[in-house]
Amino acid sequence: MSNVPPEGPMVEATGTGETAGEAKWAALRELEKLVPGLVKEDVEYEVVSEGERGLLGVGFVEATVVARIAAPATEPATEPATEAQPAASAPLPLSDPETNEELLTEVLERISAGLGVPCEVSVSGTEEGYEATLSGDDLGAVIGRRGQIIDAIQQLAQSALGRHAGQRIPLTVDAANYRARRTEILVGIGDQAAEEAIESGMEIQLEAMSASERKIIHLHLRDRAEVETLSEGNEPNRFVVVRTIESTD
Repeated sequence: MSNVPPEGPMVEATGTGETAGEAKWAALRELEKLVPGLVKEDVEYEVVSEGERGLLGVGFVEATVVARIAAPATEPATEPATEAQPAASAPLPLSDPETNEELLTEVLERISAGLGVPCEVSVSGTEEGYEATLSGDDLGAVIGRRGQIIDAIQQLAQSALGRHAGQRIPLTVDAANYRARRTEILVGIGDQAAEEAIESGMEIQLEAMSASERKIIHLHLRDRAEVETLSEGNEPNRFVVVRTIESTD
């Protein structure tokens, strides 16, 4: 006779976010509230819609993911219950971390595990805030296309940190040195655009970027006397324009 408990009806929960990964994590958290103690490996996911852009901002189209799992069938009690259900059956809340480092470690570990990509987390404090580094076997899955997923992870962790500390504290979340590699690419794009603007005397419009990526280009080119930069367009399609100072006269 099988020892596998009988399954009940399917239980589902819906999550939304700027990326499918973030929506998946949100759906899983909602499902945990409905089915305490669920086994994450048994959860099925359906991507209803992909997010138009992974970074939080104005005008984005949210991703929607539905998480489903078969609930254990309810078995009739053989004797009257004499004790309340243990608290362990409740949804998995965050623990009560004493420090910001402990909070960030737990939040980031749970986010990555919820995405199905468990990572080790290293957190360090700097004069400018906190830096958290994710390490693991499938870091591309937590970075995403042009950093969409890791930007969403950073935003979620930033919100949790702000609530815990009672104030906004800068936070950078990185994996596989993505931030440095992306900054190097953006610096090269900015330099090339500046040279093209100087040679042609025309405005050079770059591709749409997140606010943090636009800031990197603005800061890199601000000391070049021949050119200036500005942002145009509406989120999520806002972009940098590089032009010579003479072209504005």
